[in-house]
Amino acid sequence: MKYLFSSILVVSLSINAFAQLAPNSRYISKVWVADLGNGTYKNPVINADYSDPDAIRVGDDFYMIASSFDAIPGLPILHSKDLVNWKIIGHALKRQPPFEHFEKTQHGNGVWAPSIRYRNGEFYIYYPDPDFGIYLTKAKNITGVWSAPKLVAAGKGLIDPCPFWDEDGKAYLAYAYAGSRAGIKSVLAIMPLTNDGSQATETGRIVYDGHELDPTIEGPKFYKRNGYYYLFAPAGGVSTGWQLILRSKNIYGPYERKIAMDQGKSAVNGPHQGAWVNTQTGEDWFLHFQDKDAYGRVIHLQPMKWINNWPVIGLDADGDGKGEPVITYKKPNVGKVYPVETPEESDEFGTPKLGLQWQWQANPQPTWLFTDAGKGLLKLYTSKTPDEAKNLWDVPNLLMQKFPTDEFMVTSKLLFKPNPKLENEKTGLVVMGRSYAQISIKSKKDGLYLMYGVCPSADKGKTENEKEIAKLKSGSVYFRVKVTAGAKCQFSYSEDGTRFTNVGDEFQATAGQWIGAKMGIFALRDTQTNDSGIAEYDWFHIQALK
Repeated sequence: MKYLFSSILVVSLSINAFAQLAPNSRYISKVWVADLGNGTYKNPVINADYSDPDAIRVGDDFYMIASSFDAIPGLPILHSKDLVNWKIIGHALKRQPPFEHFEKTQHGNGVWAPSIRYRNGEFYIYYPDPDFGIYLTKAKNITGVWSAPKLVAAGKGLIDPCPFWDEDGKAYLAYAYAGSRAGIKSVLAIMPLTNDGSQATETGRIVYDGHELDPTIEGPKFYKRNGYYYLFAPAGGVSTGWQLILRSKNIYGPYERKIAMDQGKSAVNGPHQGAWVNTQTGEDWFLHFQDKDAYGRVIHLQPMKWINNWPVIGLDADGDGKGEPVITYKKPNVGKVYPVETPEESDEFGTPKLGLQWQWQANPQPTWLFTDAGKGLLKLYTSKTPDEAKNLWDVPNLLMQKFPTDEFMVTSKLLFKPNPKLENEKTGLVVMGRSYAQISIKSKKDGLYLMYGVCPSADKGKTENEKEIAKLKSGSVYFRVKVTAGAKCQFSYSEDGTRFTNVGDEFQATAGQWIGAKMGIFALRDTQTNDSGIAEYDWFHIQALK
């Protein structure tokens, strides 16, 4: 059997490809572990918002990337040895170009569905910005320095690129169109590239029109197997769609179609958009997402098999030729058994570098944050809220991370040291989406006050309703939010770390623009000054509900 796809079968591993992965101790979540410890796993393998995943195997290592939109650092890179246990190992995008443009919040813009490939000793990531075009960034070391993003094809509405190199060395790019920018959608196209993959040489050709059978088709992944060119593509919409397979003996078609997986009788809605990978032992697997609204697009792993040169993804219990998602299944056979590991969540702030789970809401300024690893502190320096900001939706210096599962509890300890010459500096804990809620300390003339604010429809420019709850004894306080089923959030606070008092009514978390709700911390002021207050965060713990 002959395979040709740089994402699936790579027989040689660059010495540098994995050499610099940090030898940190393994992190194990207290709220979601997919590895069941008995040779099986449960879905989602990552119960957090890693939208539009793409993945490859290089030697014995699996790498996955995801959309990041306007969050920075962007293009998260995760690593696994067995497709079940994953770790965040870096980001390919430290700042997002155009830099000035992304210094302001750009919800839903920026990095859409990317793809990753490994070729000639280098990692290639192609990502689309629907307002500017398709970019390429490269690195010889997966955790090393990635090249400055280069425009491969400029234009509005070009999205979801995936490269492919044929046997003759010629390079191509499959992609889709965003109707909001291009004025067309539900079609897939292919354009030729220079052989090094760095530049489009012609405009693309539409190779499949999904308007009749597969509306909203997008997100193609490009492979070749047994003489067939394959486009794996999601169709039917993010929360309700199916995984479509297109195949042809000619790169520009015509393409035959077949549905490889849909929801069927399972509880997994819209199972689609992801990556085909295989193990060293020859097994085939498919990583994809499920849209869980406020929780974002979480990552599932499905078994996959080939029947008559068509893939079937998941389990085909009724024999109709298309699979349904599995909830539990035996782990992939990768030749060894690897220990349990999960993406990092809690943070003791004990290292000089910020944890990889954290992202800003725009390109950051260097004065927003400093670490004091010796004292185990994260120091946020208050930054002036932009004049045009209507609420926190428009504020770039929110430091946030993804919801890690359906039910969990966040607690953080902090000490606020406001500038004594200023008023209205504040710092706190926020759950952010199209609507948000926050609990904070605010400085006033006569001391520090506990505040609680809710902003429904923040994305529509609504004003936050903030209330004064109590005067605090000092700037030392613990903030907590409990998230229960359905993304319902109850905020509370404590001055001694033992007795917590609920604040406000239960808040319903909401999704953001193409993303799930996030949680995080901030430090703000409303005036320009020559010196700012400091919020010292001691730790940020994510635990199971008590």
